[in-house]
Amino acid sequence: MFTPLTWFLVALSLAAMAYAVVLAARSKRIDWPVLGAVGVVEVALIAQLVVGIVQLAGTDRDVSGPFFVGYLIGSLLILPIGVFWALAESSRWGAGALAIACVVIPILELRLHDVWTA
Repeated sequence: MFTPLTWFLVALSLAAMAYAVVLAARSKRIDWPVLGAVGVVEVALIAQLVVGIVQLAGTDRDVSGPFFVGYLIGSLLILPIGVFWALAESSRWGAGALAIACVVIPILELRLHDVWTA
């Protein structure tokens, strides 16, 4: 697993989460800067999917392939669902829903790291 990419994803998704929490606290809807940050996280998650599958195919480690790939694919789905929910919700809770989706990414990333290093 490419560790710098994992920590980049954790840091950027936590920053997007913090910004979404600020928006929710101010009773504002999500805006372009938070959507841009989420878009960057999503592109990095796609890169991680490709790198992870290539590294899984070439490793001799005892890694559970279905769990590992499942976490990679699952992490790709969380943010689009959160963005859709945030855009559909016209109150401040839309930003709250996006904040929750953003905090799930570091949890999945740390679990991916555990699966890879176990």
